[in-house]
Amino acid sequence: MAKVLYSATMSLDGFMAGPSGDMSWLADYLGPNELAESLVDQIGALLVGRRTFEGDDPNRGTEKEGALEGAWHGPQFVLTHRPTVPPPPGTTFVTDVASGVAAASAAAGDKYVNILGAEVARQALAEGLVDEILVFIAPLLLGDGTRLFAWPGGAKMRLERLSQSEFPLATGIWYRVIRP
Repeated sequence: MAKVLYSATMSLDGFMAGPSGDMSWLADYLGPNELAESLVDQIGALLVGRRTFEGDDPNRGTEKEGALEGAWHGPQFVLTHRPTVPPPPGTTFVTDVASGVAAASAAAGDKYVNILGAEVARQALAEGLVDEILVFIAPLLLGDGTRLFAWPGGAKMRLERLSQSEFPLATGIWYRVIRP
């Protein structure tokens, strides 16, 4: 059965996107990272938010545009109430996070469903649907933008560290979500 993983790279001050969703900063931090590279083969499906789906691609204008770390291709499920008609190949639109996780899990088989997008992750965490969180911390302060986690009024959530690793351009910390 698929596990649900929220993975993202963030600046040291906690932003995964700059102002207006700018992701161009990320291109400088995608360099050699064995953990990110090995994760690509472990992902069976993506669950992404509409803003991420339509958002700024750090690989825009290169042969890696539109691909996770420039290497992943497969089914993606987009959480939205405004689907694009017709959907791009390999893309399914879903209207709520629970059905999105269920559909992506069925497509992923025994691999990970990887969540991309802060709002989708927040919703999935609130519903107890996230199993693990992988954060790469880039040595950079963005100062403003989209926070990795923004949960005003949200409850505490305990995590268990599974691993920590260092790479030339980021430090990775992998957690398991502890459910009550």
